Amino acid sequence: MDKDIHVQRTLAIIKPDAVNKAEEIEDQVLRAGFSILNKRWVHLSPEQCSEFYSDHSSKIFFPSLVAFMSSGPIVVMELAKENAISSWRNMIGNTNSEKARAEQPDSIRAKYGRDEQCNAVHGSDSELNAEREIRFFFSRSVIEPIPIGQSAKDYLENKLNPTVLKALTQLCKEKPQDPVTWLADWLLANNPYKPLVNSKVNVIEA
Repeated sequence: MDKDIHVQRTLAIIKPDAVNKAEEIEDQVLRAGFSILNKRWVHLSPEQCSEFYSDHSSKIFFPSLVAFMSSGPIVVMELAKENAISSWRNMIGNTNSEKARAEQPDSIRAKYGRDEQCNAVHGSDSELNAEREIRFFFSRSVIEPIPIGQSAKDYLENKLNPTVLKALTQLCKEKPQDPVTWLADWLLANNPYKPLVNSKVNVIEA
């Protein structure tokens, strides 16, 4: 049933030791049914790594983790799928690459990882951490439930279709030379959900 389907977002990182296999890993991601909503190649500074892994700051491996993750470029992806968090973590395998090879030989860490630190990829371990991690790299990403099934149909019927119908009706009446640009401009100008700006701003002084 639609109500039993839980579409989530999660953060995936291809670590410095596996960026040379980024295309292969991304292909596996897509073949596993994930949607890649956002993707970036970045090279984090030690300070940025320390902030991202702040939950581990008290661990003995923290300095080496920061040094490793700032040693070269990484690929960061925001993924979406039904139960994305558990699906991605099952796909990447055990944190320890050697254990992954013994227990989950088809997992990403088994194929591309070397040990417990140089283990090829990262995956969010909870919805709370997924939200935090996605916003760390994709600050403009909107984290909210993704409508699917009947919810998606209801959203399209009630929210999107009436506006698009008006736009297409007006387009047929005006017959502009560049219909695509005209339609884009019309939708921007007539967006019913555009926030209203109040020109009377109250300034409170301390």
